[in-house]
Amino acid sequence: MKNWFVLQTKPLKEAIVETLLRQAGLGVYYPRIREEDGRIHSLFPCYEFVHFDYPSQYRLVRFTRGVRRVVGNERGPIPIEAALIQEIKAREVDGFIILEDDLGPPEPGDLIEVVKGPWRGLKSIFQRTLSGEQRVMILLNYVQYQGKLIVPRNQIRKARP
Repeated sequence: MKNWFVLQTKPLKEAIVETLLRQAGLGVYYPRIREEDGRIHSLFPCYEFVHFDYPSQYRLVRFTRGVRRVVGNERGPIPIEAALIQEIKAREVDGFIILEDDLGPPEPGDLIEVVKGPWRGLKSIFQRTLSGEQRVMILLNYVQYQGKLIVPRNQIRKARP
């Protein structure tokens, strides 16, 4: 019976392992994320999921070029629930996983932190999202200065309390 298993790959070999296992007729799921600047990364570096029949296809999987091991214990590989794969796939948009900030989007009045760019590390108050939702306005409040700053939306996140 086929089950999903986790593979550990050699560093930067996820894509070749995915290709080779697909060519062998196996189901492979290699979740990726796309950064704001367009770069693509593995969601789980050096790991991907493969759907195969254990033990009959184990050697095919284990000895595929680029595979370090099939995750398991002394009794063999440990299958994972198909529901886990579906949960991860449910976060895909256009083939890439969308990671949501666990604190949610900022609301007016929320304390935020700038996490990228020249203002990195600055804590401020979120005021509003500007047209197109790509830029936001934050309020600066320093000893003898109050002002507003407009920054790209992807450079801020809600500050942890």
